Amino acid sequence: MSDVRPKMTFATDVQFLPGVGPERAERLHRLGLRTARDVLFHFPRGYDRPPPDRSIGSLRDGQPASIVGTITDAELASRTPGRSVFAAIVENETGAVRIVFFNQPYRAEQISFGMRVQVSGTPRLKGLRMELVHPQVKLLGEEESAGEAGIDPVYPLTEGIKQAELRRLTREVTGELAGEVTEVLPEGLRRRAAEALTAAGPGEDSGLGGAEDRAGAGEGSSGIEIPTVDRLPPIDVTLREIHFPGSESGLAAARLRLVFQELFVMQLALAIRRRRLTTELRAPPLAPTAVIHARILNRFPFELTGDQRRAIGEIGRDMSRQFPMNRLLQGDVGSGKTVVALYAMLLAVAHRHQAVLMAPTEILARQHHATLGATLAKSRVRVGLLCGSLTVTERREVVRGAEAGEIDLLVGTQSLLHGGLRLPRLGVCVIDEQHKFGVRQRVSLRGDDTDPHCLVMSATPIPRSIAMTMFGDVDLTTIRELPPGRGEVRTYLAHDGWKERWWSFVRQRLEEGRQAYVVAPRVAGGEAAEDDEENGTKGIVRGAGEPGEDVGAGVSSAEDISSVTRTFDELSRGPLRGYRVALLHGRMSAEEKREVMRGFHSGEVRVLVSTTVIEVGIDVPNATVMTIVGGNRFGLAQLHQLRGRVSRGVHTGHVCVFSDGEGSPQDHERLRVFEQTGDGFALAEADFRLRGPGELLGRRQSGMPSMRIADLVRDEPILAVARELAQEMIDDDPDLEGEGLAELRGQVMRRYEKRLELGDVA
Repeated sequence: MSDVRPKMTFATDVQFLPGVGPERAERLHRLGLRTARDVLFHFPRGYDRPPPDRSIGSLRDGQPASIVGTITDAELASRTPGRSVFAAIVENETGAVRIVFFNQPYRAEQISFGMRVQVSGTPRLKGLRMELVHPQVKLLGEEESAGEAGIDPVYPLTEGIKQAELRRLTREVTGELAGEVTEVLPEGLRRRAAEALTAAGPGEDSGLGGAEDRAGAGEGSSGIEIPTVDRLPPIDVTLREIHFPGSESGLAAARLRLVFQELFVMQLALAIRRRRLTTELRAPPLAPTAVIHARILNRFPFELTGDQRRAIGEIGRDMSRQFPMNRLLQGDVGSGKTVVALYAMLLAVAHRHQAVLMAPTEILARQHHATLGATLAKSRVRVGLLCGSLTVTERREVVRGAEAGEIDLLVGTQSLLHGGLRLPRLGVCVIDEQHKFGVRQRVSLRGDDTDPHCLVMSATPIPRSIAMTMFGDVDLTTIRELPPGRGEVRTYLAHDGWKERWWSFVRQRLEEGRQAYVVAPRVAGGEAAEDDEENGTKGIVRGAGEPGEDVGAGVSSAEDISSVTRTFDELSRGPLRGYRVALLHGRMSAEEKREVMRGFHSGEVRVLVSTTVIEVGIDVPNATVMTIVGGNRFGLAQLHQLRGRVSRGVHTGHVCVFSDGEGSPQDHERLRVFEQTGDGFALAEADFRLRGPGELLGRRQSGMPSMRIADLVRDEPILAVARELAQEMIDDDPDLEGEGLAELRGQVMRRYEKRLELGDVA
């Protein structure tokens, strides 16, 4: 039988790699490593760096150091049974130092006379000479220097796999296969990318090495600078350097190459998608003529802000074209996005086309319907409402009117997506709070014969790097300017000692004629209560003078402070007794929710205790006080959306957040940022930094595969360069058919082809 091992290929099963076998292969599978290719592209999560290289004569007691030298003496001694001491002398031109290992007899097989080694550790003065106990020892080749051998990869591990094992396996695979990887970035592109990245200048701390790299680099390290190179390194050099760097500059160049390539391939896919919108899809051209523009603006009983006028101009230009507008309109809470959306819808109606406005909740849909109905009351525009609470007869009549063209502007919830609704002349779709809908839901609003223009709105500002990825094939309009006359909102992060004072403050505001919100994150306490449809409190409204036990001045509960039903009971019977308090949550029927909101809008209900069903779009200018219990259970974006409910009028708003229990340090940091930052755009960036792109994007919304090595926070400057170069390449060569681009085109298609179908609607 031949002992010759088959030649390693990318497809070689890990169990047949040197030193693996079936048992270790099972452990490697837990890391997602099934083939040699997987091992090759299993990149380090960080790097270990030894202490600074020092001469032996300059060693100081207690100061970490590294020494490169030759073993000139080595001895294993046993003092008592089961106890051993291995000692060796490391010598170079600057002197000699002793290294010692206790109860590690195997060291005698690893370290022997004449070997060149690098030892790293903390020297201790032993008598008149320095000694290193249990130092790290690296065997060096004859030509290796300390700097070249000093950077060790640190890989993600799993139980049963040691770092040394994975390093050895990766070294084997890299040595065999790095030179076999096909280059997808031609030399000219690598040179051009290096020039653009150098010009972009991310700064001294590009962060390419990551937090662990910086920690391993020693005190005062500011991360790895983007190297000044005339071209990005070729792929074989890149793979060797990313796994086993020969120098800091080599590592920085390798990581820069891989980060750029990953982001560049993604941006090429998005650029292809953007181009497809202009070549394959057709939409009705709906130009805003001077007459139409003036007629629409006359509908608004106020002066538009500069940002609103700019947004309308961009939308008008988009809708004039024969391919679909695909625009994301983002703006902080209360910035006037709905007015801009109404302009787009009326522009379609002016051209005898229909418009659709989809909202995530029936409460918001009904509010939009009422607002639009009032704004358009004296016009010939016919507005319809399609939502889940309609009777079968009502729904049938709305659908009939819409499909017959009798309804110009149709407002609805997800009910618009069901029942095969087909609008004959759909001109524009407006989707409010786009993050509430999955990609497939948004796509289903497309028409049959032509594609309508699409405008998606978000009151959750999106970080720039997310806009270039999650919305990379969408045109972005941002409204930062708030309409005049908005009241200031003050935010407080409270502790239990505040409760009595806070509820006294709330009562004072109520006595002044204002209204208040109280928000809790769950319907009822405990897991079981979440599934209780009725819960015994559905639709409750407690009025002034209603008898009930006074349970004190707080909403705390040892069982569950965050239960909205418990909070409702404690407040209506305790600190807010005597005021009309209503309960609102998602398990109530549509009719009950509508009745509660009618009472709150009219002012009959003074305090609304609710879940986050009020998070978006609820507009009651007289409600100026909000209490959030269980605040640590909310994300920053959600907290900011809730805060937006008390900034609708001219009065100063007040938001007080109570935490649920101790909370984690991350919870406290998030709430502290919320208290100190009122700007939604700044909060979005902070949220992105705190939570990271993985949690913030999510597979459902992003439609993007996870990044192997790029980081959307750290690598935003590289992302911007990748986006610019990708767009230029697609503009010049839409099908990537130029010389040397076949492999690049193949990588784009392999990674993104299935995802391109859904990319055109946000």
